[in-house]
Amino acid sequence: MNTTRLAQLFHIGRSVPDSDAAVAFCAEVLGLYVVMASSEAIEDDSAIGAMCTDVFGPGWGSLMIAHPSTAEGIRIEIFECSGNYAPDGKLDHKRLGTFHFAVQDPDIEGPAARIVAADGRQWMPVREYYPGKKHVRMVYVEDPFGIVFELWSHGYELIYSAGAYA
Repeated sequence: MNTTRLAQLFHIGRSVPDSDAAVAFCAEVLGLYVVMASSEAIEDDSAIGAMCTDVFGPGWGSLMIAHPSTAEGIRIEIFECSGNYAPDGKLDHKRLGTFHFAVQDPDIEGPAARIVAADGRQWMPVREYYPGKKHVRMVYVEDPFGIVFELWSHGYELIYSAGAYA
């Protein structure tokens, strides 16, 4: 195992029904900046066309793709594909694979309120993670496209430092 360097998270892919609306949501509600606006990728011999054919198989046709990014440079790769569908309203936490992501903002109440105002949903009350010990807060939310994620007030260094779960 190579312990001399750490990998860096590059991006998280999301499928949405409307890429322009998803980019606007990421920029206006979550405060991300847009690296690449919604653009069409088509099944052809271009780099993106060939890569999509490798991954999705022949006959995928076309899709819209965009790249908003966090301040730390973690991109949210947004895909709008014909025939995509919304989840059934439950977080399938037992299914193998990625089932959510998290965004850190010291004012999680603000983004949570903006998400609800943008036709998203707050799944739970904002919770103190270590009541009376650390002022760490978190909440699960759902964007207007049915994608569930967490908002956290602080980073791992404070959340899971010495004494976590004590």
